[in-house]
Amino acid sequence: MSENKMRDYYAQRANTLEKVYQKPERQHDLKEIQARVTDVLKDQRVLELACGTGYWTERYAPVATSVLATDYNQAMLDVAQTKNYPSGKVEFAVADIYAMTEAAAGQYSACFAGFFWSHVKRDEQTGLLQHLSKIAGKGNMLVLIDNNYVEGSSTTIARTDLEGNTYQLRMQEDGSRVEIIKNFPTDSALRKKFGSVVRDIRIFRNTYYWMLTCTLK
Repeated sequence: MSENKMRDYYAQRANTLEKVYQKPERQHDLKEIQARVTDVLKDQRVLELACGTGYWTERYAPVATSVLATDYNQAMLDVAQTKNYPSGKVEFAVADIYAMTEAAAGQYSACFAGFFWSHVKRDEQTGLLQHLSKIAGKGNMLVLIDNNYVEGSSTTIARTDLEGNTYQLRMQEDGSRVEIIKNFPTDSALRKKFGSVVRDIRIFRNTYYWMLTCTLK
């Protein structure tokens, strides 16, 4: 799926995207991941990538020192900016992750991205991690959360390409269907991919979600 088509897909879903967090069977695991995200981002100067509707921004911002929440989709940021945040603590910016420039020394202490990694092609992941070290800062913490594939709850995988990327067919608001990349890496795959470009990898999983923390190098 091209970057433009992905942007269009999420622009259409901006006002309904958070329905995915309402699935009854996921509530316990969702609260568990939320507690862990809040704990690791406490007192951090956070650069959030692909913040979407601000669902996660709103939850951890009260305990962070500061937040710059970015997304390349203005429709998403329009929704995110309607949420409740501590006064003076959160800023928003339209930004393409791949076009972001090197961070000033000491600008951030942590980088957070929720449900973004699964949309990155396998052959682009190492390069992205190297880029994150530049835009977020070497020696800073990286926190990722994403989905596990759960039969009966997750959207069925439609196909797998030659590089091992998996794809789902998603329904758009206009009733049309679109194919998007959605990878579900194992712990060993994550450690193999991250091992050469980060350190101090820690992975947590419950039934529906995984969380990875590491240090950028």
